[in-house]
Amino acid sequence: MRALDHIVICAGRLDEGVAAVEAALGVRLQPGGKHAYMGTHNALLGLGPQAYLEVIAIDPDAPAPGHPRWFGLDAFSGRPRLAAWVLRVGDLDAALTAAPEGAGHPVSLARGDFRWRMGVPADGLLPFDNAFPALIQWQEGLHPCDRLPDAGCRLARLDVSHPDAAALRRAVALDDPHVHFAEGPKALRAAIATPHGTRVLE
Repeated sequence: MRALDHIVICAGRLDEGVAAVEAALGVRLQPGGKHAYMGTHNALLGLGPQAYLEVIAIDPDAPAPGHPRWFGLDAFSGRPRLAAWVLRVGDLDAALTAAPEGAGHPVSLARGDFRWRMGVPADGLLPFDNAFPALIQWQEGLHPCDRLPDAGCRLARLDVSHPDAAALRRAVALDDPHVHFAEGPKALRAAIATPHGTRVLE
């Protein structure tokens, strides 16, 4: 099982990221929580029954972890932007074994009563210049979408651009009509259907 799990908007401050996404999409995000292992916190938006959007930033009240944070947050600067995407898998260990070098080692994580395992790169950066998706395996049958209200938003299209798009497509091995790979400078672009029309996040 491989499926798009969520897209990740990184921000220098969580409130800035939330404000930017709410202004772009015209809907309200939901409070998320804190990730003690990474010293980060987030806010969420449901994109249907099995996918969601996450805004994430370094938690200024949390102690710095003794390892790089995920999604390259330690070096993040500039405007809030779409910086990563996450692929849900049924067997994380097998998926990491088959993934390109640098996809990470399995780490067990928790936020409230959510439990998951995730591939965490040693340097905080994913393969293919961070265009390869982070790999996640949810546990105990609970997923964030189970708790998120339906704001009427759906992911219409995710464009993943990379100079070696063909190799990236093969490495991801995802059959999803919403995800498209294109050759070009590394970039992520999400078109999201909202109650106010289709909006774009980059």
